[in-house]
Amino acid sequence: IIGAGIFSNPYVVAQLVHSTTLILAVWIAGGLIALAGAFIYAELSSQVSETGGQYVYLRDAMHPVVGFVYGWSMLFVIQTGAMAAVALIFANHVFAVAGRTGSEWGAALLAASALLVLTIVNCIGVRAGTFTQNAFMVLKLVAIAGLVIVGLALATPTTTQVSTISPSESIWQTLIAFGAALIPAQFAYGGWQTSCYVAGEVREPRKTLPRALLIGVVGVIVVYLSVNFVCVYVLGPELLAKTKTPASAIMGLALGDRGARFIAAGIAISTIGFLSQSMLTAPRVYFAMAEDGLFFKRLASLNRSRVPAFAIALQGGLAAAIALVGSRYEQILNYAVSVDVVSFSMTAACVFVFRSRRRAHANVFRIPGHPFTTLFFIGACVVITFSMIYKYPRNSAISFGIMFLGVPAYFLWARRARR
Repeated sequence: IIGAGIFSNPYVVAQLVHSTTLILAVWIAGGLIALAGAFIYAELSSQVSETGGQYVYLRDAMHPVVGFVYGWSMLFVIQTGAMAAVALIFANHVFAVAGRTGSEWGAALLAASALLVLTIVNCIGVRAGTFTQNAFMVLKLVAIAGLVIVGLALATPTTTQVSTISPSESIWQTLIAFGAALIPAQFAYGGWQTSCYVAGEVREPRKTLPRALLIGVVGVIVVYLSVNFVCVYVLGPELLAKTKTPASAIMGLALGDRGARFIAAGIAISTIGFLSQSMLTAPRVYFAMAEDGLFFKRLASLNRSRVPAFAIALQGGLAAAIALVGSRYEQILNYAVSVDVVSFSMTAACVFVFRSRRRAHANVFRIPGHPFTTLFFIGACVVITFSMIYKYPRNSAISFGIMFLGVPAYFLWARRARR
């Protein structure tokens, strides 16, 4: 889950809501939404232990076309676009660690190279990809712990902190701003759902996946709230909203240039960790689609290490190509948020479908507080989608347009499969 978002998105949230109370409330609400989502995916993963995650849930509960459109959006918008953008963030911070500003072409080349190297690592086998993911997880947690400890102990807080809601804003404006602020928060929290993609390769998935989801999300909530508390404590809401690199600013105030370079290295490590888990998990969706005869047959093939190497290579190649084209592809992240959130809400609705079909199935994880927990998650997704469309109508229209292109593509593949 922990990627580049937690190091950069606090300033985006502070631009939308202008008080310490609301800033922390956004990250608490985002964490509760992620936790409710984790409950939902824990129940779904305990019922369906096939590889493919959301694709399988939507295919079985709704219709194969719904699952296909989700997988289509994953490959061409959500996953590859996010990976390319995060890889560019990695490249820029590598240059920052080196103490120089790289050219746009140099950053793109380094980003594409990182994507290709990680593609090769994950094609070697699950053990190699897991070792890489775990190693970077430890390193980025060390960097975050350093930020929190140094920020609280050494950095001098600013005197521009504001802890109350501005009286000039109406309740409606505050609610719209709060909903919009949930977009970058949810992007930072995003990633918990990808553990379900590898359900078919996990030992005892009915026990392991729910435990991993719940412990993982709770741990990340604690980490994210710690980082944001330090941000508003040291910088204050006003300065935080003006600082695009709050982590580097805090470390710079505390330890000077050396501290700024340290956290830049931590951000670079975090981006590699995100890319590694993307390489490890998301291709399982394309694998499941191909197994159903709804995508290229080679995507369902396994190499000698028993991993879908062709699916991993296709995703990595597309992401590397996007990174080489340049920064304009970073807009795909904005386009993808509304599509991703819509897929979350539809997947949550699968709980009601599966429960109606499998009432006698007792050996599954049960969502605490269902249906209220599930409806809370769906409602939160609706609020975020509305806020996205309201604030960024053009970007949302493009994202939904790309998503709906998957409908005719499905019928073409379905006809080919029948033949």
